[in-house]
Amino acid sequence: MKLTSTVLGARDPRALADFYATLLGWSIKTDEPDWVTLRPADDGPGLSFQLEPDHVPPEWPQAKGAQQMQLHLDIEVDDLDAAGAVAIAAGAGLSAFQPQEKVRVYFDPAGHPFCLWTRE
Repeated sequence: MKLTSTVLGARDPRALADFYATLLGWSIKTDEPDWVTLRPADDGPGLSFQLEPDHVPPEWPQAKGAQQMQLHLDIEVDDLDAAGAVAIAAGAGLSAFQPQEKVRVYFDPAGHPFCLWTRE
Protein backbone atom coordinates (compact mmCIF):
# COMPACT_ATOMS: atom_id res chain seq x y z
CA MET A 1 0.00 0.00 0.00
CA LYS A 2 1.08 3.54 -0.70
CA LEU A 3 -0.52 6.73 0.62
CA THR A 4 -0.91 9.09 -2.33
CA SER A 5 -3.01 11.97 -1.06
CA THR A 6 -4.97 13.67 1.68
CA VAL A 7 -8.36 14.85 0.44
CA LEU A 8 -10.04 18.08 1.55
CA GLY A 9 -13.65 18.88 0.72
CA ALA A 10 -14.61 22.33 -0.54
CA ARG A 11 -17.37 24.20 -2.29
CA ASP A 12 -14.76 25.33 -4.85
CA PRO A 13 -12.05 22.65 -5.23
CA ARG A 14 -10.05 24.64 -7.80
CA ALA A 15 -9.87 27.76 -5.61
CA LEU A 16 -8.69 25.69 -2.66
CA ALA A 17 -6.13 23.91 -4.85
CA ASP A 18 -4.86 27.28 -6.07
CA PHE A 19 -4.43 28.40 -2.45
CA TYR A 20 -2.36 25.34 -1.50
CA ALA A 21 -0.40 25.48 -4.78
CA THR A 22 0.65 29.01 -3.86
CA LEU A 23 1.37 28.11 -0.25
CA LEU A 24 3.38 24.95 -0.98
CA GLY A 25 4.76 25.66 -4.45
CA TRP A 26 3.20 22.46 -5.79
CA SER A 27 1.73 21.85 -9.24
CA ILE A 28 -1.82 21.01 -10.21
CA LYS A 29 -1.88 17.55 -11.80
CA THR A 30 -5.62 16.87 -12.21
CA ASP A 31 -8.06 19.68 -12.84
CA GLU A 32 -11.71 18.68 -13.13
CA PRO A 33 -14.77 20.60 -11.90
CA ASP A 34 -15.26 18.28 -8.92
CA TRP A 35 -11.71 16.97 -8.35
CA VAL A 36 -8.33 18.72 -8.33
CA THR A 37 -4.98 17.25 -7.27
CA LEU A 38 -1.67 18.81 -6.28
CA ARG A 39 1.66 17.01 -6.20
CA PRO A 40 5.12 18.06 -5.08
CA ALA A 41 8.00 18.06 -7.56
CA ASP A 42 9.22 14.66 -6.31
CA ASP A 43 5.73 13.23 -7.05
CA GLY A 44 5.36 12.17 -3.40
CA PRO A 45 2.05 12.19 -1.57
CA GLY A 46 0.04 15.29 -2.30
CA LEU A 47 -3.28 16.95 -1.65
CA SER A 48 -6.57 16.46 -3.46
CA PHE A 49 -9.66 18.64 -3.37
CA GLN A 50 -13.15 17.23 -3.78
CA LEU A 51 -16.33 19.12 -4.53
CA GLU A 52 -18.61 19.21 -1.49
CA PRO A 53 -21.42 21.66 -2.30
CA ASP A 54 -22.66 21.60 1.30
CA HIS A 55 -19.22 21.86 2.95
CA VAL A 56 -19.39 23.25 6.48
CA PRO A 57 -16.06 24.48 7.89
CA PRO A 58 -15.08 22.92 11.22
CA GLU A 59 -15.09 24.89 14.44
CA TRP A 60 -11.67 25.78 15.91
CA PRO A 61 -11.07 25.51 18.69
CA GLN A 62 -13.56 22.68 18.92
CA ALA A 63 -16.90 23.47 20.50
CA LYS A 64 -19.47 21.00 21.77
CA GLY A 65 -22.27 20.54 19.24
CA ALA A 66 -20.38 22.28 16.41
CA GLN A 67 -18.84 20.77 13.28
CA GLN A 68 -15.77 18.86 14.50
CA MET A 69 -12.36 19.08 12.84
CA GLN A 70 -11.58 15.72 11.21
CA LEU A 71 -7.95 16.48 10.44
CA HIS A 72 -5.57 19.35 9.91
CA LEU A 73 -2.34 19.83 7.99
CA ASP A 74 0.97 20.59 9.74
CA ILE A 75 3.38 22.52 7.55
CA GLU A 76 6.94 22.99 8.81
CA VAL A 77 8.50 26.38 8.06
CA ASP A 78 11.78 28.12 8.84
CA ASP A 79 10.23 31.46 9.81
CA LEU A 80 6.70 31.68 11.25
CA ASP A 81 6.26 35.38 10.50
CA ALA A 82 7.43 35.13 6.87
CA ALA A 83 5.43 31.96 6.19
CA GLY A 84 2.39 33.50 7.88
CA ALA A 85 2.64 36.54 5.61
CA VAL A 86 2.65 34.23 2.56
CA ALA A 87 -0.37 32.34 3.91
CA ILE A 88 -2.31 35.56 4.56
CA ALA A 89 -1.42 36.94 1.11
CA ALA A 90 -2.66 33.68 -0.46
CA GLY A 91 -6.01 33.99 1.32
CA ALA A 92 -5.60 32.33 4.74
CA GLY A 93 -7.06 33.71 7.93
CA LEU A 94 -5.24 33.67 11.27
CA SER A 95 -7.07 31.93 14.12
CA ALA A 96 -7.71 34.01 17.24
CA PHE A 97 -6.83 30.93 19.33
CA GLN A 98 -3.15 29.96 19.25
CA PRO A 99 -2.29 26.87 21.36
CA GLN A 100 1.53 26.91 21.25
CA GLU A 101 4.41 29.33 20.88
CA LYS A 102 6.07 27.67 17.87
CA VAL A 103 2.81 26.91 16.06
CA ARG A 104 0.39 29.24 14.31
CA VAL A 105 -3.09 28.08 13.38
CA TYR A 106 -4.65 29.46 10.19
CA PHE A 107 -7.79 28.73 8.19
CA ASP A 108 -7.61 28.05 4.46
CA PRO A 109 -10.21 29.73 2.20
CA ALA A 110 -12.63 26.81 2.74
CA GLY A 111 -12.26 27.10 6.53
CA HIS A 112 -10.03 24.05 7.14
CA PRO A 113 -7.55 24.73 9.96
CA PHE A 114 -3.87 24.18 9.21
CA CYS A 115 -0.76 24.80 11.26
CA LEU A 116 2.50 26.44 10.36
CA TRP A 117 5.19 25.37 12.80
CA THR A 118 8.91 25.69 13.34
CA ARG A 119 11.51 23.72 15.23
CA GLU A 120 13.36 26.94 16.19
